[in-house]
Amino acid sequence: MNQNSFIASFEQVQTKMYYLAKRLLTSHEEAADAVQEVMVKLWDKRDSLVEVKNKEAYAMQMVKNFSLDRLKSKQANHLKIVHSNYEDHSLNAQQELERKAKVSMVQNMINSLPEQYKTILQLRDIQRYDYEAIEHIMELKPTAARVTLSRARKMLKEKIEEHYNIDIA
Repeated sequence: MNQNSFIASFEQVQTKMYYLAKRLLTSHEEAADAVQEVMVKLWDKRDSLVEVKNKEAYAMQMVKNFSLDRLKSKQANHLKIVHSNYEDHSLNAQQELERKAKVSMVQNMINSLPEQYKTILQLRDIQRYDYEAIEHIMELKPTAARVTLSRARKMLKEKIEEHYNIDIA
């Protein structure tokens, strides 16, 4: 694989790699470093990448693994898993405050889920990956990805219902 085909293969996926790394590592700098490290690893493996069918999912899996390794390392004691907040400037101050409180509550609920549930919710519901890519990234069997996502959503729904003392249909 030459430089031009490598760039063409991974140029579009770099943004998605960054968002996944940012989701896992919290810090902009850590996420950017993770993407850069994975891109170097991909470049080193460029000749064997010809055999890979879904290069995007392969790169995303590498970023996920690198980020999780980084979280487990002793160098990353200061890191924790949180989710980025997306701002909407069209709301008034009261609405913005309420929205931030709700987002924070849902983030805390998501963070209280098992690691696999958090990651699969991020990939499917936030980054809109298809099931095939999720299966590859998460190293799951086809039905396991759907079942895990269903269980993660159910657990999150139960936490929200419990918080508000309501029953969501």
